Amino acid sequence: MKSLKFAAGFLCIAAPALAETPVLDVLTYDSFVSEWGPGPAIEKAFEAECGCDLRFTPAGDGAALLARLQLEGAKTTADVVLGLDTNLTAAARATGLFAQHGQTPALTLPVAFDDAEFLPYDWGWFAFVHNKSLTAPTDFKALAASDLKIVIQDPRSSTPGLGLLMWVKAAYGADAAQIWADLADNIVTVTPGWSEAYGMFLEGEADLVLSYTTAPAYHLIAEQDNSKTAAVFTEGNYMQVEVMGKLKSTDQNDLADKFLAFMLSDAAQSELPMTNWMYPAKTPAE
Repeated sequence: MKSLKFAAGFLCIAAPALAETPVLDVLTYDSFVSEWGPGPAIEKAFEAECGCDLRFTPAGDGAALLARLQLEGAKTTADVVLGLDTNLTAAARATGLFAQHGQTPALTLPVAFDDAEFLPYDWGWFAFVHNKSLTAPTDFKALAASDLKIVIQDPRSSTPGLGLLMWVKAAYGADAAQIWADLADNIVTVTPGWSEAYGMFLEGEADLVLSYTTAPAYHLIAEQDNSKTAAVFTEGNYMQVEVMGKLKSTDQNDLADKFLAFMLSDAAQSELPMTNWMYPAKTPAE
């Protein structure tokens, strides 16, 4: 009996421990991880390469990501944040939470981009989307003078909402406050995020919704619906560049670097136009 116990103990000690699958936590916005968004395909493709468990944590709309980080600080469980934009990078950098990425991808953005802490992964133009049956105004002054109803997003929680704020400011400068005062009776409501606002528009609760010039392409390609279009404003439409960054507190530094690089690979970039309905930051090879 004594020797049997020794043998069993020896076998237990000698048996190799099972290696735990590394986990990478990516904090992102809700629509990215929706069933129709890029998240599911990105997760499957990256996990096939990394031998890891990629976990997306949704946290509302884009601007809400920064608010969550500011609240959690260095105690955040996220390794990577995906879904801020260039209107938020200064505030995100000021938190001191982001590490330098050390990558030099060959980007194909329509503007120069050089940032040590944030990498772009897609971009687009903001626009008011409406039904083609509507004759839409071509600038903010005409919109404010009309009786058309619009639904927009909260700049405190939504990157489109913040983009609209910056758009009006860029177009009208010191007169921006008057534009907002004139628009007040056009605004049906201000939603926390893009999804809620676009849903209200589709349900007929507004004539126009703040979205992207690419939104009509979704309806045409995914739904064979050619009834939507985007208004082109004479002041110019405001550009958004969405970015991602690695957190200093991550315990998966190499895996986080691999994910950032993967998001700019042909596999990921070719996925974004037809799921996130934005332009790729690095045009995939044909």
